[in-house]
Amino acid sequence: MTFNPDADISGNTTRRRGRGAAIGGGVGVGVIGILALLLGPVLGVDLSGLVGGGTAPSGGGASTEGALIECKTGEDANTNDDCRMAGAEVVLNDYWEQHVDGYVAPTMTVVDGQTPTQCGTASNAVGPFYCPPEQGVYIDPDFFDIMRQQFGASAGELAQLYIVGHEWGHHIQNITGVMRDHPNNGTGPDSNGVRIELQADCYAGAWLGDVTELEDDNGVPYLEPPTEAQLRDAVNAAYVVGDDHIQQQSGGFVSPESFTHGSSEQRKYWFANGYQNGLGVCDTFAIPGDQL
Repeated sequence: MTFNPDADISGNTTRRRGRGAAIGGGVGVGVIGILALLLGPVLGVDLSGLVGGGTAPSGGGASTEGALIECKTGEDANTNDDCRMAGAEVVLNDYWEQHVDGYVAPTMTVVDGQTPTQCGTASNAVGPFYCPPEQGVYIDPDFFDIMRQQFGASAGELAQLYIVGHEWGHHIQNITGVMRDHPNNGTGPDSNGVRIELQADCYAGAWLGDVTELEDDNGVPYLEPPTEAQLRDAVNAAYVVGDDHIQQQSGGFVSPESFTHGSSEQRKYWFANGYQNGLGVCDTFAIPGDQL
């Protein structure tokens, strides 16, 4: 799924540049689902146990911040990962404004290197995450290279949009009270944590299923209809971040009682369910455990 070249994607996305690269040894906990424990306020992806190589940042130091002013059109989004994230922010806000009364947009920060947040360090080792106290989404586009190199995912345009849409799903859960009503109750295939993650997958699928109907202020559709190859890529991205797949990739055995995000098959199913049937099917908390 690519942006229409003439679509207007100018928005308020921030780039935050930290000191050093954080390929390994990152701090944080996950939401797209890689060996993450749903601890405290952080909803993101922890790759630190799986990603080899890299060095910790040297010397720390403050980060610098600025707007992605070069990201203005769909053509920019099609040629630049940072601008694709900026474009996703614009379209996600447009979509959720239409589906949530009193919608308040999250902040979105594109991370270059690493940066501190109220929920821990944001970096490519931690992966994309949502920080509830800040109502903020953090993402380092280098994470997509890690998905390709470490997990065999192609991580193309639609897969990237799925990942950002998943993080936005956590924001929706936060502002609509889902997180408050279903607090962390530990791990396991029937846990609230797994249901939270699968619902966010469903929300991402529902958004992508409707997104070609959304237009900018000039009546230009933001995105072109996805190809079959792009849909397969997005489903593959959902698959590779399943708990069982990650446990196998890390050289361990599959332990459903330690699941925090759901199995690969569950994640594929809930993304596809939302894509095909819309937001109305996304109440994962109403599903019996043996049918989840």
